[in-house]
Amino acid sequence: MAQRFPSDDRVQAAPESGPVRARRSHSASSAHVGDADSITSRDNKWLKQFRAGLRGTGPPEGEPIAAEGPKLVEEGVRSGLQAEALLVSETGERHLERILLVASESDSGIPRSRIFRTTDKLFESVAGTETPQGVAALFHQREWSFDDVLRGRASLAGAFSSDSTLIVVMAAVQDPGNVGTIVRSAEAFGASGVVSTRGTADPWSPKALRASAGSALRLPLLRGMAIPILLAQLRVAGVTVLAAGAKPATATTTEDAPAALSDLRGSCAVFIGNEGAGLPSEVEHAADDWVSIAMSDDVESLNAGIAASIILFEAARQRRGA
Repeated sequence: MAQRFPSDDRVQAAPESGPVRARRSHSASSAHVGDADSITSRDNKWLKQFRAGLRGTGPPEGEPIAAEGPKLVEEGVRSGLQAEALLVSETGERHLERILLVASESDSGIPRSRIFRTTDKLFESVAGTETPQGVAALFHQREWSFDDVLRGRASLAGAFSSDSTLIVVMAAVQDPGNVGTIVRSAEAFGASGVVSTRGTADPWSPKALRASAGSALRLPLLRGMAIPILLAQLRVAGVTVLAAGAKPATATTTEDAPAALSDLRGSCAVFIGNEGAGLPSEVEHAADDWVSIAMSDDVESLNAGIAASIILFEAARQRRGA
């Protein structure tokens, strides 16, 4: 059973014990770095939490998201996620002041009582990478809703001329690297949100999170949805279901499909299938239309990450010109 965190001891009214929020001088930041608690035991409860998160396949509901590396940690803090704990090794010490500076400009901050130091050896025992950079954080999960996925992030408003919904659905995409790539491209090309269905690698797993370069911490995202439930919600919301791939001979489309094969300007959800097996039959049967990528006959297929990126680029191109 996953270990639960002790109660939060954030004290906003008392700067000496609360989250790192207020701007500080270089000397003040350095003094704070020196006050970080040290972890010297492999059996420390916080090291166990970091080990489970950084070497796992994704956090269960209510458990923290584990991010490793200064870049991902900064992205998590900058995106407004609440930091549950920060772990820094001797090697990672050089990144700490920069992280604290980012935290000072964030609404969430980092609780001072949850900034921990440890040795490089102990950090390596919990890290999920071969050459760890000595910095990791545990973040509270952000609770996204289906409406969030439909609307998208307010900060993206105006980046693309179309205000139509664009959802990317990963249906049994099993490679975490492809999952992270899809989420990263979804944010880059203006998707309103991402959904991963059951059987898809967790977008918040360590490898997928790294491949997303932090996009999975910012973009509205729903994990582990059942396909029938998702299809029903899309129908109610009036979102066109588009299947990515070559249309099979057995597939049928509705006579009044609202989107042409190459038209990605309207509100739509693009389903990306498994790298080998393709899309589940229930998606094929429910699809209003198909989106295919023209390519050389010598190439059998593209992996899910590349295919999704090309489709999303085309969607962004069309929407900018709408």
